[in-house]
Amino acid sequence: MKRFHVHLKVADLDSSIAFYSQLLGAAPTRVEGDYAKWMLDDPRINFAISCRGGAPGVDHLGFQVESEQELAVMKAAAREAGTLGLDEGETTCCYARSEKHWIVDPDGLAWEHFHTLADIPVFSSAPADADTACCAPAATVVAAPPKSACCAPAATVAAGGRQPGGKSSCC
Repeated sequence: MKRFHVHLKVADLDSSIAFYSQLLGAAPTRVEGDYAKWMLDDPRINFAISCRGGAPGVDHLGFQVESEQELAVMKAAAREAGTLGLDEGETTCCYARSEKHWIVDPDGLAWEHFHTLADIPVFSSAPADADTACCAPAATVVAAPPKSACCAPAATVAAGGRQPGGKSSCC
């Protein structure tokens, strides 16, 4: 069974841990000096945040699988579709040893497909790139959308997410 994965870059880890713990109704399952992770069953998500450089926003998305077989199926589908990017094989990242590969969506957003093999005591056994929160290919990591993006509250929108006159700021 797959678990959806979201990794965000944050500016202040402590305030973000407090915010997301309240939002998710749970404390993180792992906290390090530069990283926190929630492994939730409702919704089934691996939600991680880190303050490892770059502008705050989405670092990457992905799917965590429970077996080598599930990962092989996802890799074959990515290869067949022509979207298989970096195939890291067994690697270390985000305080875990994993088997993983990456794909990139049409807008350049990195998607990680991975099977976690074990927890490790360090973020990565390889030198970290200061510009990326995780191990995503640096060229594919995108910053958060501008505040005026569709469905994002614009600075000029009144409280409640509605424009004057009751119109929604969403598409």
